[in-house]
Amino acid sequence: MSLKVQWKLCWENQLERADHEELSEFFRKSYGPTGAFNAKPFEGGRSWAGARPERRAIAYDSVGVASHMGVLRRFIKVGETDLLVAELGLYAVRPDLERMGIAHSVGALTPTLRELGVPFAFGTVRHAMRNHVERYCHNGMASVLTGVRVRSSIAEVSPDHPSTRTEDPLVVIFPVGRPLSEWPPGTLIERNGSEL
Repeated sequence: MSLKVQWKLCWENQLERADHEELSEFFRKSYGPTGAFNAKPFEGGRSWAGARPERRAIAYDSVGVASHMGVLRRFIKVGETDLLVAELGLYAVRPDLERMGIAHSVGALTPTLRELGVPFAFGTVRHAMRNHVERYCHNGMASVLTGVRVRSSIAEVSPDHPSTRTEDPLVVIFPVGRPLSEWPPGTLIERNGSEL
């Protein structure tokens, strides 16, 4: 596989309608194989599922969008500690480039994360992605936490459904301004908003 990609690091308000439509199609194709429900939020040219990112790292190759990761600064509560983080989400790699890896996306974002002045980047992934993220974490660049529940707001409010959801995902922590040893203890993370 060739990694001849060009990264576009941009603020959300720098994207034009055509960019959102291209990303919408990319996400439907990337997330659709895991279930129609996962592709549904990206219908109608929408390029976000829950919370809207603040910044994006988008990799392009000769075919189009190759990879994407969104970033949103927010305060989360870890145990009893309020903590500013850069939440990473909306991670996807075009199916024909699946070996591109999370390391390329985080590597492209590293200067942006430092610029945002956060102590940590934080993300959640499905347990099925464990091997994928652990390969990245084996060199100490990040840490995977298990046994941590994450409570989030539901993006679409409905009188027929609860307004929050508590899940048990894998939590991935990336040190940015402080070492991993300073991540606060706790078995519950309050996202205080919708998942990115």
